[in-house]
Amino acid sequence: MGQKVNPICLRLGINKTWASRWFASSKALYREYLREDRKTRELLKRELASAAVARVDIERSPEWVRIGIHTARPGVLIGRRGENIQRLQEAVQQILGSQKQLKMDYIEITNPYVQAQLIADSIAFQLEKRVAYRRAMKRSIQQGMEAGAKGIKIICGGRLGRSEMKRQETYRDGKVPLGTLRSDIDFGEATAHTTTGCIGVKVWVYKGDVIRLKPAEQVARGRSGLRAQEPGFVSAAVPTAS
Repeated sequence: MGQKVNPICLRLGINKTWASRWFASSKALYREYLREDRKTRELLKRELASAAVARVDIERSPEWVRIGIHTARPGVLIGRRGENIQRLQEAVQQILGSQKQLKMDYIEITNPYVQAQLIADSIAFQLEKRVAYRRAMKRSIQQGMEAGAKGIKIICGGRLGRSEMKRQETYRDGKVPLGTLRSDIDFGEATAHTTTGCIGVKVWVYKGDVIRLKPAEQVARGRSGLRAQEPGFVSAAVPTAS
């Protein structure tokens, strides 16, 4: 199950949240919101290809739309004197229409070496620049483990090394428990468009466990199955760096 399902989708409502958060009262409105979200993400991905964008969050209300861009290079996103972000706001406003107020802000990523989407984009970029795939994969794993990741797995598939037949190469370090729902797994994928064809890149990053801590007296009495909202129940993430 862990290898066949997107690990972020598998953990929605457990230790992950949705990238789009809104409610549609009708099927037509749902289709409209879905189309706008897709066009917005495609636009931002195309325009901010060099800004190291890992995630785009979209929140909606009847009056406004808020877009949060998780980026490792906020200077590239903002541009000189805010020209770039102003141009992006105008382009996104055309997609959403003039009836809703747009709020666009950014969230800076302090440790990009443990972000799965940024790792996948970096490997795809190196493959397009004809860097050896083994070197790109091993270097990304080494940087991620040094940055505090508990485990990393990378899969590249396609005509690797300009071979005549497609194949798949997998490199991993540490542990990546995909079947454990309490594990904090980050997932990212990218496509490298090379002269010999497309090469797919998938990255899994294990950052630790999100566990529920029980009071000592409850553990002593052997109570189990407590809900998260009960007193003395705390949700905490295992630190990723020592």
